[in-house]
Amino acid sequence: MSTPAGIGVSQNYFATLFAVVRRSAAQLVQPASQLRRAEAAQRLSRQLWLLAAIAAVAIPALMFEVDVFEIKLIPPRGTPGLWPVRMLTDFGRDGYVLWALGVTLIAVTVSTPWLRGVTRTRLLGFATQLQFLFFAVLLPLLAGEAIKWIAGRGRPFVGGKADAFNFVPFAGSEAHASFPSAHAITAVALAFAVSALWPRARLAMGAYAILIVLSRLVLLAHHPSDVIAGALIGLSGALAVRYWFAARALCFAIGHNGEILPLAVRSHAGRKGVAGEAAAP
Repeated sequence: MSTPAGIGVSQNYFATLFAVVRRSAAQLVQPASQLRRAEAAQRLSRQLWLLAAIAAVAIPALMFEVDVFEIKLIPPRGTPGLWPVRMLTDFGRDGYVLWALGVTLIAVTVSTPWLRGVTRTRLLGFATQLQFLFFAVLLPLLAGEAIKWIAGRGRPFVGGKADAFNFVPFAGSEAHASFPSAHAITAVALAFAVSALWPRARLAMGAYAILIVLSRLVLLAHHPSDVIAGALIGLSGALAVRYWFAARALCFAIGHNGEILPLAVRSHAGRKGVAGEAAAP
């Protein structure tokens, strides 16, 4: 008895989709293969130590000298004229950004079994780039959420007065979730990740990150030290994820001095390299 054509096509589609998903996931956890990854790791270590040193100096200085002064200059919460800022700040909301990246990644992935040849390879390369963007934002956000819960810093004027040292560790409440700023983590991580893949977008993404960070201050959602801490965490996490991908020749190449550069995708073979050989059989 013959199998209906529709069933055969469906089975082939899901078999191909499963192969794509399996190989795309495998490429993220495969052993690092790049010869210059040690130089890149050393470069990453220096970068992270520098960011940690900046945090160790800047955050206490802001808490002692700037935070209270700055928030006293800001208009009260709910000021009618701030509605454009309230709209703008949502573009840095972590849930929105992760959902947008995740849904786009799913849409791209489920489309690949219908395609063939170079078109499929290009789409798989784009899917790998979306994976990088997603994890570059997710990793620092997870670290930031853990720090929020541990620190329990009150948002500006929580408790009725301007107090830069209103900490209730392990409070787990929204009112005491000021440090660090999740919006700043998201905006800076996303800005760095997009710029790392497409350097021509640096100015636009830099402007985006600055506007999101400033919006959190204008809306009295955070102290200056909160957004600086968030920016440093976002940048550190995105740097680490970029190294992870580069060490596996995904999206990035490692130069002679350990510098990580976007992987040129010009030939059919180059696109397969970006996709991590994820093309389905």
